[in-house]
Order: sequence, then structure tokens, then C-alpha cells
Amino acid sequence: MVAQWYAMDISEAQRLWDAAPGWLNTASVGLPPRPAWTALQTALDEWRHGRCDWASWDESTATARAAFAQLIGASPDDITIGSTTSALIGLVAAALPPKARVLAPQTEFTSNLFPWLVQASRGVDVDLVPAGRLAEAVCEAPRTSRQPTVVAFSAVQSATGEVADFDAVVDAARAIGATVVVDATQAVGWLPRRWSRADAVVVSAYKWLMAPRGAAFAYLAPHLRERLTPLAAGWYAGQDPHEAYYGPPLRLATNARRFDVSPAWFCFVGAAPAMELLLDIGVEQVHAHNVGLANRFRAGLGLPAGDSAIVTTAIPDAEARLARAGVRAAVRAGRVRLSFHVYTTEADVDRAVEALT
Repeated sequence: MVAQWYAMDISEAQRLWDAAPGWLNTASVGLPPRPAWTALQTALDEWRHGRCDWASWDESTATARAAFAQLIGASPDDITIGSTTSALIGLVAAALPPKARVLAPQTEFTSNLFPWLVQASRGVDVDLVPAGRLAEAVCEAPRTSRQPTVVAFSAVQSATGEVADFDAVVDAARAIGATVVVDATQAVGWLPRRWSRADAVVVSAYKWLMAPRGAAFAYLAPHLRERLTPLAAGWYAGQDPHEAYYGPPLRLATNARRFDVSPAWFCFVGAAPAMELLLDIGVEQVHAHNVGLANRFRAGLGLPAGDSAIVTTAIPDAEARLARAGVRAAVRAGRVRLSFHVYTTEADVDRAVEALT
């Protein structure tokens, strides 16, 4: 087997973060590497003193778009930018035909659930199944009267860390002609997949992509874009944004930029260096590091190995015990959730294990 070459190994990369020991909560908020933090502080200082030229901030938006496209294996022409997952998924939901059906996991995070549920007034139905049965449920659909128009799911479940069988779900949906919409917020940045196999892949960048909150991206396949309306179109959605400041006619970009909203520039100033650093490290290397640490934690608790960078536990008083040890984690669905990323060390993991055992 030929060894994989990376521009930067994990130990070298970790020197670019200033994380205090015990941060095991990337599934809530990712920590910025120093290049992202510095870029953001520079932009803020320019703004503060009136030395700003927003064109440079906009260059960061283009850089971030290109980096996201590379992370998911797509063309920048197929990437639109926004601020939230739900707003980007809402573009697809608004284009559903009347009486469409959506199939989704029962534990789905509501950013990929509410946009479908609010279409109930048009007769849209949402069917929920256990996350682990999603591909099976899609395969069973042709034998029922509830064949889905859309299969919507998180690549990694926020509440549990469960990793979806992405290819199996996509294959099943393709077999019945259903559109596939994936919330990959808890996945892109550490989980390697052929993401562009889906029709829409939406990511909020402030978790595993370690950007400031307010930057989001969506891959929209060309055949899907033909059915969508740019409901929030403004100057930035123009074919040439600088020529779209005033007046008609409507002159939108011909690619996925037609769905852009005017960017919160500072968020993208911080996003671009963080994502470029992930590309330098390599998602495959990040995946091995993150899952390896998650399994070190699981082994410390006597649990079998898993395939996720997120681990949840129902150990009594776990949140308080972790907090006393200086470990910052989250509580989701009644369980403590710990998550492991590039800047996480074995010492962080061992601190958590000691607190819980």
C-alpha cells in the first residue's frame, strides 16, 4: 500500500491552535486555528480604524467557497453561500410539489426537519424512521403508498454521533428517483465521503470547519438548481455583483451563486484559513486522528470501538464530573456528548476518562 502524503501532519498542525486543555465540544463549537483568528482580528482592526476595503473581505468569501468545494469534491460553481443550514435547506423545501413526501430520521436535528414540516399547509407529509433503518425504509417504500419525494438526513446525528450509511441511503434513493438532501454539518471536515453523490449537501461551518458562526455552504447539484427559486436573491446573486447594485432587469448568476445571500464577510474571513488548513492536513488524516481519540475514550470506559468522532454516554452525573475536571462537553437528548477534533490530544481524552471512571 502506498503511504498517503499530507502537507502537514497532526502533531505539526496542533501547534496552530491555542486550545485550553479539556475542550471536547467541537460538535457545538469548533475552535479557530491561529491563521483564522489572526485574519479575523486584522479585518476587525481595519474596520475599526476605517482602513477597510471590503473587496479584500470578499476575496476571502471566494477563497472559502473554493476550499469548501475542494473539501466535498465539487466545483465552486456548484456551491452557494449562506448563514444557516435551515435557510439553505428551505430553498429546497420551498420547491417541493404539493403533497410531496419527505423521509427523515426520528432524531434528526430540526434544521433539517422544520424546513420540511412548515410545508404542511401545501400537503407535504414528513415520515420519520429510526436513523439506522433509513436506507431500509427507502428500499421498502415502493411496496407502500408512502414513497418519498425527498430523503433528508444528517450524515452524522447531532444527538448521538451515529454515522449514516451515506452510500446505502443515496443508492436506495436513486433507485426510486427520490432527491437526497444531507445536513453534513457534523461531518464535513472530518468524515471522508463522496459528498457530491447527494443532490444537496448543506453545512454550517462553525463546528468542524472551525469558522465564525454565520458562514454556511451548500452544494446544489445542477439538475436540482433548475427546480429552485432564489428566494433571497439580491445584488450578491447577480452575474456580476458589482453591476447588480441598482434597478432591473433581473440578472442572476448562471451557476449556484444565484442562490447566494450577501455574505457576513467577517465570518468568511475566518472561515477561509481554517478550511485551507484542513485541506493541508487532509480529511483522511483528520478522520483517523478524531476517530482514534474517540475510540481511546470509548476503550477507557469499557465500550466497543466505534466509527464516529462523537461519543455520548449516560453515566450518572457525567456532566458535573467532567466540569469538575475542567472538561467542556455538551448535553444532548439526556446524554453527555463529547467530540474530538484536530486540536484534541490524548491528554484531553485521558482527563475525561479519569473524570468518569
